[in-house]
Amino acid sequence: MEIDLAFIWAAIIAFAVLAYVILDGFDLGVGILFPFFPEKRDKDVMMNSVAPVWDGNETWLVLGGGGLLAVFPLAYATILPALYAPIIAMLLGLIFRGVAFEYRWRSRRAEGLWNWAFTGGSAVAAFAQGVALGALVQGIPVENRAYAGGWWDWLTPFSVATGFAVLVGYSLLGATWLVMKTTGDLAHRARHYAYLSAVATLLAMGSVSLWTPFLEPLYLERWFSWPTAAFSIIVPLLVTGCFLTMVHGLRTHHDTRPFIAALGLFVLGYAGIGISFYPYIVPTSVTIWDAAAPDESLAFLLVGAAVLVPLILAYTTYAYWVFRGKVDPEEGYH
Repeated sequence: MEIDLAFIWAAIIAFAVLAYVILDGFDLGVGILFPFFPEKRDKDVMMNSVAPVWDGNETWLVLGGGGLLAVFPLAYATILPALYAPIIAMLLGLIFRGVAFEYRWRSRRAEGLWNWAFTGGSAVAAFAQGVALGALVQGIPVENRAYAGGWWDWLTPFSVATGFAVLVGYSLLGATWLVMKTTGDLAHRARHYAYLSAVATLLAMGSVSLWTPFLEPLYLERWFSWPTAAFSIIVPLLVTGCFLTMVHGLRTHHDTRPFIAALGLFVLGYAGIGISFYPYIVPTSVTIWDAAAPDESLAFLLVGAAVLVPLILAYTTYAYWVFRGKVDPEEGYH
């Protein structure tokens, strides 16, 4: 039986992108929520809650982007020109956020500046990721194996809506992370923001989900034609289940359950995107097989991935295990 290397690599890259979204999403969410906690002590604890893991989380972004370049060069060559502006904004936001982690502890005079760099970088990166996602979902025109659109094609009402959806979704991840990792008044306030962001996230997911099928005939057929129409019932039911689980966990002070439920919402949203435009990697122009490198290259790179991906999973798991539990306000990791 012939092995479908392009499909295997599409699954690896999809997993890497999902891992980045759910892992880096909560520490971006913590940065987005930073201004809503005015006390310096709270800000210190919030930053310490993500300090041990934030840079490791971004490994998955490198793996996803690098894998796309090496394995699906045609997709890389068409997606990047279409999304230059939001991708550059995302990278600049991540740079400012990363610098703020280091300088905030060492520059007391400019601490306020680095607080805003942490918040601004997190918010810009989150919004830019949402805009890029929306621009990808709405379709990228390709002619003669090259991007055929204009400079501003990425900026549409739909992409702006997905930008805000990701922004509030990351806020939810950040709030539930703080509920899980902190204690006292900080956890109590985080629980309040988790309620608000949960409702906002549910509304945003509903709006984008209702909008998406009408962007392309393929999406409409996928969601309302049998047998894939079954997902139009299953996915909303699972989303409702995650939302109710989260609310119950917040009310009963089950600190871990809301975060897991929030991750479930993101996994379901990601699955919905995959259902919408599979097997296209550049919707609705280029399939994963059209974009794939030669099988020899895919096989050679797969050997490296077979070693690298388990290693990344191992050290990521170990880092979260070592820094498990609540953050001690008197200690920290900086």
